[in-house]
Amino acid sequence: TVYTIISTLYANNEYARFFVLETVARVPYFAYLSVMHLRETFGKREPGDSERMRTHYAEADNELHHLLIMESLGGNSSSFDRALAQSMAFGYYWYVVGVYTFSEQAAYHLSELIENHAYNTYNQFIETRAEELKQLPVPDIARK
Repeated sequence: TVYTIISTLYANNEYARFFVLETVARVPYFAYLSVMHLRETFGKREPGDSERMRTHYAEADNELHHLLIMESLGGNSSSFDRALAQSMAFGYYWYVVGVYTFSEQAAYHLSELIENHAYNTYNQFIETRAEELKQLPVPDIARK
């Protein structure tokens, strides 16, 4: 699975792994917005769409903030990591567009699974490295 590949590649480089994960984590929200904008262009507007679009934009913005923090910690310092993250994001974008086009429920469920995985990954990192992390300065971008 993709998770196994990322876990193996980044076993000893958490910030790069988190950079890759955060790059990919933004994708579903862009995909949802793309499909919703296209539907809107073709005249298909449903009650609540505007609010959902604002919510998805806010979620993408939140993921961007996480990504900027990982970049500030050096997670994007390798061209390999950037290329891998961008390639995965590109492919995943089109996958999510397809899923969302045919089943919003399935796309949201997929996103829920990924967010749960992200939470568990970060939580484990924090639990195992809490003392070390407390000694590090807070990145400037995290204060914004």
